[in-house]
Amino acid sequence: MSGSMNIGCACGATRLAVAEDPIIVTECVCDSCRAAAARLATLPGAKSLLTPYGATPSALYRKDRVEFLSGTEALAEFRLTPDAGTRRVVATCCNTPVFMEMKGAHWLDLYLHLWPDASRPKPDVRTMVGDLPDPSMLPTDIPNLKSQSVSFYAKLLWTWIAMGFRYPKLDIGEKIDA
Repeated sequence: MSGSMNIGCACGATRLAVAEDPIIVTECVCDSCRAAAARLATLPGAKSLLTPYGATPSALYRKDRVEFLSGTEALAEFRLTPDAGTRRVVATCCNTPVFMEMKGAHWLDLYLHLWPDASRPKPDVRTMVGDLPDPSMLPTDIPNLKSQSVSFYAKLLWTWIAMGFRYPKLDIGEKIDA
C-alpha cells in the first residue's frame, strides 16, 4: 500500500491522508476494545466496529504519517472511564469512530472501516485473545495471539526510534459519553 491514501468517516466530512504502509494491521479482542466498541455503537447513526467474532480491526500508523485534511472540528474523545489512559476519537458529524490512542503513544490505531472496501488493509494478526472466555471460536486465517508479541513491540520501538523519540500530540477538545 506504499504511497498516500485518503480515508474518512462515513459521511465524508472528516478526511485523513495516511502516508506509506502501516506499522501493523491488527484485530484486537481485548476487553477494553470490545467494551468501547459496544458503547460507541449506541451513538445515534453509529455502526459497530466489531467483526462478527468481536474483534476491533485497526491499522497502526505513526502519528507523523497521518494528516487530517478536514473535519477536525467534529472530532471528540471518548474514554471508558474518566481517568482511562486510552481514548477513542469519534467524528461526531456521523458518529464514526476514527482512531484509538494510548496515552504517550507515538502511533494511532486507525479503524479499518475508514478505508474503502477495495483498499482496506488486511489484518496481519489477532491480538489479546487471552481476554476471551473461549478463543476457540475465532477464525484461524491469521495468528491468534494470547497477548501482544515481542515482534509487535519491536515494530513499535523501531518506529519510535525512526521518529526521533517524539510523541506528537493531538488536541481534541470535545468529549462525548456513550
